[in-house]
Amino acid sequence: MSTSAVEPGTRLADRFRLEDRVSESDGATHWKAIDEILARPVGVLTFSPDFPRVQEVVTAARAASRLTDPRLTQVFDAAQDDGRSYVVSEWVTGDTLVDLLAAGPLEPERAAGLVAEAAEALAHAQEAGLHHLCLRPEHLVWTTGNTVKVLGVAVDAALSGLTTDQPALDDAEGLGRLLYAGLTGHWPGDEEEGGLPAAPMIDGHFCTPRQVTAGVPSYLDTVTIRACLPETRKGHGALTSPAEVAESLAGVARPMPIPMPYHPAPSVTSASHSEGLDTPQRPTTVQQRPHVVHRPMPPGGNGGGGGGVLNRVLMTVVVLLVIVAVGVGAWTIGRSLGNPGTREAEPTPDASSAAPQQAQAVKPDEASGFDPLGDKEEKAELAALTIDGKPSTFWKTDNYNSADLGNLKDGVGLLLDMGKSMQISDVVATLAEAPGASVELKVGDKADLSSLKTVAKAKSASGKITFKPDQTASGQYVLIWFTRLPADAGKFHGTIYEVVVHSPGSA
Repeated sequence: MSTSAVEPGTRLADRFRLEDRVSESDGATHWKAIDEILARPVGVLTFSPDFPRVQEVVTAARAASRLTDPRLTQVFDAAQDDGRSYVVSEWVTGDTLVDLLAAGPLEPERAAGLVAEAAEALAHAQEAGLHHLCLRPEHLVWTTGNTVKVLGVAVDAALSGLTTDQPALDDAEGLGRLLYAGLTGHWPGDEEEGGLPAAPMIDGHFCTPRQVTAGVPSYLDTVTIRACLPETRKGHGALTSPAEVAESLAGVARPMPIPMPYHPAPSVTSASHSEGLDTPQRPTTVQQRPHVVHRPMPPGGNGGGGGGVLNRVLMTVVVLLVIVAVGVGAWTIGRSLGNPGTREAEPTPDASSAAPQQAQAVKPDEASGFDPLGDKEEKAELAALTIDGKPSTFWKTDNYNSADLGNLKDGVGLLLDMGKSMQISDVVATLAEAPGASVELKVGDKADLSSLKTVAKAKSASGKITFKPDQTASGQYVLIWFTRLPADAGKFHGTIYEVVVHSPGSA
């Protein structure tokens, strides 16, 4: 069957069933399809027989499939043959930058955070020799999973036949235009783009973001000028690559890489489930207080006069009790000052009771891939990326043919060496968004599976999860142990972006 006759219901590679045409342009058709093996939606590009750049698109897609940054659209499959060439990629749902700007310019910090994520992702692509070249507002998406996605790296340029002698500079300018749009709601171009009006001009030059929108911080104005407004730089050096844009925005707050509604910065503290559950309890406490204060008088009594006498009696009793309490307290303090033994005995319970509230993040000395049931290592070269403080870097297991690790072993994991034995309050791990992982937290004083005790478990885990031991757990080694892996692109592997260990102190 030729691609010109492709219709809804067509199956490609015996697994991708085309469902709905999303768009069609210049001989390339974008479909929403279903991966029947993994039962998930995917995006599929098909081509008419006279589409001139099939080979370029398929080659670009195959190159993009090797990118590992989760903020870039993942390519699952790409094929070219006589009658059925196609590209299969991740199906992304969410709001494009155009959607986000429907109500007006974004908060400056949010706009900067979104573009900073995109810049880091494109810097990763640049390291692999790939570029975007045609960044537009529809290419930057805030997904329904509350993550940033940059659509179309390498592939969209091949579709359009775009080439350039300075791809890194072009992408830096594209990021600057996205930042300009986020800060102002306008597009710095001669015509409107994606429904965004063209930016206003003064003396033939685009206005800077601060000239268009009140409240834009000066440093963001400068970053935008350096990236995409050459006529206004006035001595500022140009930003010539996505990596330089990312570096210039390194200090801005980032959207959380976990499934949660987006909130402005003051609400970030409500990210965890436990804090959210605490919220409805606060009004209950407030409501109980007036209930006690306004408790009605018992029936009977002598009206207002009797109430006044009773109040005076009660007041006298209260005053006497306060005097007695003060006297007893003074006597106790004096006795304590005269008896050093008593002073030394009391700090122990005070210190232990305060300890849980002083838990601090402790950076492990070392991280390693842990595979004691196989070849003893599991992507060891990537393990340190989980403790580098960068949410975009990650460690992942090898690929397996099934969720139960291909029946080859009972588990694999990431082992953290804390440097010394200490009490573990909790461990916060950021996993991939794909559900289906079963993960255990093990703690012990030897880097040996039989010596590590399971202290917490999580099933169908994804995103950011907190392992909190039910009982006191202490040890030098902390192991995040996968016993079941989530599916991804036809294979199964576990992924950890970042790990934070909290401890109240040494054991």
